[in-house]
Formats: sequence, structure tokens, C-alpha cells
Amino acid sequence: MTHQGTLRDDAVRVLKGHEGQDELRQSYLDHLSAHPDGMWKACGSGHLTASALVLAPERGQVLLTLHRKLRMWLQMGGHCEPGDATVAGAALREATEESGIEGLTLLPGGPLRLDRHSIPAPCTQHFDVQYAALVPPGAVELISDESLDLRWFAYDEVADVADLSVRQLVDAARTALGKATV
Repeated sequence: MTHQGTLRDDAVRVLKGHEGQDELRQSYLDHLSAHPDGMWKACGSGHLTASALVLAPERGQVLLTLHRKLRMWLQMGGHCEPGDATVAGAALREATEESGIEGLTLLPGGPLRLDRHSIPAPCTQHFDVQYAALVPPGAVELISDESLDLRWFAYDEVADVADLSVRQLVDAARTALGKATV
């Protein structure tokens, strides 16, 4: 089996196991069923992406990137690559690359949210699978070439700088953190 088949199989498994967002989750599964290349940037009708909100819960902060092309404050994330074996692995790789922080760990329990959004041509949309990643003690961020800026925001500051999708992801992460500490 190729890496592409393995990653696609993992995506289907992850999506089938995702609770909530039933209609949106089904649209992701339908897209993958209709498009054999639906995991990859080359798929012009849209493709899966993987992202992770980087959290420092002890400080009550999230790390956001000012995306170079979109000029929006977003969580770390991006396209799946042929070397990715899992969607979670792709999210963790993207978070590590874009934050410069080694040793991030994904919050257990799988993705927190799904978010489908339009993107500029030539593609039409991203089917984003969203996770949360915890920073290790003493972590220091390092801006990447994909960012104009990288900044920590208190949970309650996110609403002032980010769009609804990011705000919803922060809320989902805070809920998941609360469940993880109980």
C-alpha cells in the first residue's frame, strides 16, 4: 500500500470516528469518495488539510500565525504531504514547522473540529481537520517563512483578532482541556 493510500485510509477512519458535525463530516467523506486525489493540493475541487491550535494552557494562551498569503491570524496548519502517514501526524508536522516549537503533543481524543472554507484559485476549498497541540515547558516559538508574524494571545483576546473558525476552535480546545483535567 502506498503512503497516499495509507493517509487516505487514516483520514476516512478519523472522519468516521469524529463525533458531531454530522452533515459536514459526511461532506468530507463524500468528497474523498468522489475524488481519489482529495487528500492532495493538486485536487482542484478541494482537498483535506490538517491544522493544530498551539496551546499553553498553564498561561491561558494560544499561539497564532499571521498567514503570509491570507493576512489573517490563524492556527498552524496546511497541506498533507506524501510522507504523512496520518492526518494527526500532518497536523503535528505543520504545527511544529510553523511554530518552530519542537516537542508539541496533540491533545488526545482526535480532531476537535472540522472546518470547510473557500480558498483563492486555482483550488476552491479546504476540508480542514483541526486538532490542538500542547507546548512543552520552556518552549520558544520561531517564526517560519509562511508567516508574517507569530504571537501568543490570551484566550479572551482571540475574538479581537481572529475569524469565527479560529474562535470556535479555541472554544473546542478549552472544552477538551477541561475534560482532560477532570
